[in-house]
Amino acid sequence: CFREFGDRVKHWITFNEPWSFCVTGYERGVFAPGRCSPWEKANCSAGDSGREPYTAAHHQILAHAAAARLYKQKYKAEQKGKIGISLVSNWFTPLSRSKSSVVATRRAIEFMLGWFLDPLARGDYPESMKELVGNRLPQFTKKQSELVKDSFDFIGINYYTTNYAGSLPLSNGLRNSYSTDAQANLTGVRNGVPIGPQAASPWLYVYPKGFRDLLLYLKEKYRNPIVYITENGVDEANNKSLPLEEALKDDARIEYHHMHLDALLSTIRSKLAL
Repeated sequence: CFREFGDRVKHWITFNEPWSFCVTGYERGVFAPGRCSPWEKANCSAGDSGREPYTAAHHQILAHAAAARLYKQKYKAEQKGKIGISLVSNWFTPLSRSKSSVVATRRAIEFMLGWFLDPLARGDYPESMKELVGNRLPQFTKKQSELVKDSFDFIGINYYTTNYAGSLPLSNGLRNSYSTDAQANLTGVRNGVPIGPQAASPWLYVYPKGFRDLLLYLKEKYRNPIVYITENGVDEANNKSLPLEEALKDDARIEYHHMHLDALLSTIRSKLAL
């Protein structure tokens, strides 16, 4: 691809949402290759929800870094392009003012965004992941750590929603799984009140402030990398009784993007490299 299209393509993305592929494909079994622990989902014939997501992610990180190195060594000087990766992440805010909720919130962002961005920016996984996942989390050799560290020119960010995060201590008999390893209870509702308007997807709550908070977190924790917004959007429930003329006005989606663009403008004014 670099050889054939590099004269025209100036921004390369190695992977889009590796988190989604690893979690839905290897922990929940709802996406290809449909693997998970037998107790996780009845129609998974094989898999390990507490180990395979981390293995798949590890190899995607290494594959990204190898592709980035190849591009930089062989093509970048002549083609003058840039290479990066697109990561999806929710934002998380504490469910309560308790210390346990605050700490759980930090774990939640580290297990979603930090899982991939810490290795790419610093050469290793977040300490919380190494502590809680233990030997189920692959280790980078010194050579691999050097390969993955700073292996991007830009980061693509896909943002859709924000969750509250509360502490979820492990109970006896709870099986190992990516979803429980962070020991965080994630929800879009607090005291019966949604964090924002709910879209058609049950997991998607409209919360533009989370967009800004996520981007400012990137700036502060990861030395203000160049960021491209590669996905953002909302779905609506299908209302078959709505006249076509009314449906085409698309008021809800227009308002959604207006609010999120306003959040982006505020972030740009904070000197984010967006």
